[in-house]
Amino acid sequence: MLPFPTVDEISRHCLSATEPETIHIEIHLPSRPRHDRLTAAFTEAMRRHPRILVREARVRWWHRNYRWVLTGEPDRDPVSYPGGTLEEARRRALSDCPSPDASPPIRVEVVAHGEGWVLLVTINHTALDGPACLRVVATAAELYGGADNAPAPPPVRTAAATPERRPATGSPLSRAVAPFWPLPARVAADTGHPGAPGNGMLISDLPLPGRPPREPGQPSAYTVNDQLLVASWLTIARWNRVHRLPARPIRITMPVDDRPRGADMPINNGTRLVEVAFAPEERAEHEALTATEEPDPAALDRLLRATAARTRALKAADRPQLGFSGDLLTSPVLPVGVRAAGVRALRGAAGPWASSVLLSNIGRVPYPLDFGDAGRATAVWFSAPARVPRGLSITTVSTGGRLQLALRWSRARLDDEAGTRLGALFARALAATAYRP
Repeated sequence: MLPFPTVDEISRHCLSATEPETIHIEIHLPSRPRHDRLTAAFTEAMRRHPRILVREARVRWWHRNYRWVLTGEPDRDPVSYPGGTLEEARRRALSDCPSPDASPPIRVEVVAHGEGWVLLVTINHTALDGPACLRVVATAAELYGGADNAPAPPPVRTAAATPERRPATGSPLSRAVAPFWPLPARVAADTGHPGAPGNGMLISDLPLPGRPPREPGQPSAYTVNDQLLVASWLTIARWNRVHRLPARPIRITMPVDDRPRGADMPINNGTRLVEVAFAPEERAEHEALTATEEPDPAALDRLLRATAARTRALKAADRPQLGFSGDLLTSPVLPVGVRAAGVRALRGAAGPWASSVLLSNIGRVPYPLDFGDAGRATAVWFSAPARVPRGLSITTVSTGGRLQLALRWSRARLDDEAGTRLGALFARALAATAYRP
């Protein structure tokens, strides 16, 4: 048995029936994979990555830990061909979380879409994250098609672009309260059904924004990830301005993943969360960036370069996955029932200070995802949970020189029409960050 690590336990404490903690991955293929071969490939891939073959042990409130049981074999067939449309499968991915009571805590559905087929994977986020599951899918692709699905080498960075990891200097709380701790912006509510349960989602395919040329031996002025951060800032700032909300600091939670992508990749919730804070210098630029459809180019360039410096420092800081407070809250000093009540109460009390949005940029898919006679993946989408109080997540992946965007929102805050308008606003904001010589 494996005790729940910090991320799993915090997720387990805060589960909500109205907003399931699911991650969805959809992989578009040119042709239909054969059911028997695909099932065999996924079953063997899970044996090679046994950490995915877990179910939750029965635990009483007075026990010190939640625990995963390693099963060694699946308790249920991981692959199904349910029929129906991709839209129906997407809705299931947002509303029907795979039970942690049976191994593995994922579901793989194969559905027809247009002239191709889609592998739609739904993950119970309490057990593992999207990049870890994608590693298992890459192994299944290799077993199914026989082609090498080893990850491509990561892009070469200059030393200046990847500073040495160093201990964090103070907690986010200690930095935020000096000299004051303002409430962050929240995306303005826009719905005809306040308090509606569940999540909505918008899937888009966008061009990658251009960046300035890099001088030999010099780091990039900024990365696509920095452009995505700035586009997220612009989107929320403009949306709230249209909805006549006062300008507030925008804080973006960003997962950072340092794991290797080879066959030895740890299969777990392995990302650490950092917060990119946009304040107070952005307030001076707010009018220039949000007053018109096209933000002031000079102000935008300053924001992109400031964001690049900020994210390099955050990625280099050596901190626990959920900060030092997360480790403290999951320390097995008190029974799990007592810890769960404390975490839920703290989450509710701290809700107004939660970040404005979650931006999860998976980056370039490192695997070819070649399924032999079913073909190579033509596009890949991820989406992350969008639970209140944040209520909004933006997840991006790049394949074939394009950016696959999944915008996911809490229906308690946005309805589908508002989500579509917010997605169009993000697309325009991202296009505005493109380098123009």
